[in-house]
Amino acid sequence: MERTEHRADATPFLPARRDLRALRAAAAACRGCHLHAPATQTVFGAGLKRSRVMMVGEMPGDREDLAGHPFVGPAGRELDKALAATGIDRRDVYITNVVKHFKFEERGKRRIHQTPKRFEMDACLPWLRAELAAVGPEVLVLLGATAGKALIGPSFKLGAVRGRPVASDLAALVTATAHPSAILRAPDDESRRAARRDFTSDLGAVAAFLAR
Repeated sequence: MERTEHRADATPFLPARRDLRALRAAAAACRGCHLHAPATQTVFGAGLKRSRVMMVGEMPGDREDLAGHPFVGPAGRELDKALAATGIDRRDVYITNVVKHFKFEERGKRRIHQTPKRFEMDACLPWLRAELAAVGPEVLVLLGATAGKALIGPSFKLGAVRGRPVASDLAALVTATAHPSAILRAPDDESRRAARRDFTSDLGAVAAFLAR
């Protein structure tokens, strides 16, 4: 069974037509890896085809799994604050995740996030690649190490490239910053303010690129 899970991926579930509407509809029935079974639903990307910016996170969390939309929980609120602070129109951003199903461990009544493994990321990559092709963003923002490893490669290290252009042909500008959930995990108010400031600064560079 373990070997079967490692070989599976989403490719057979991709539709012949690859616009966002068709992709979203097809992804709802994806059974490309085992993560679909415990999850409430597929959480596909949100935004418009004409979006100039595409942001990629790790995977949906508990709130997103229940709502069926990405970045609607506390991390999403941090992202919205940073977008507003830098003048990036949220309507100009397509937001998605590497993995489209919530991976979790149950602890009592709580569902605790678990980091996806490489084979789970690889299984879901056909959806992300199709989203990239459909949107064709000017700017691709990698939110955290998981997104970087999925799209740039396993040697990706966030600390080495954070806030700077990343060598890639996926968009005119590819850059990386922390996942906004890192702000929430900061141990105290001072650390949280610093994390929020750094995150906003990184998105400020994106805003400057868009304003050129």
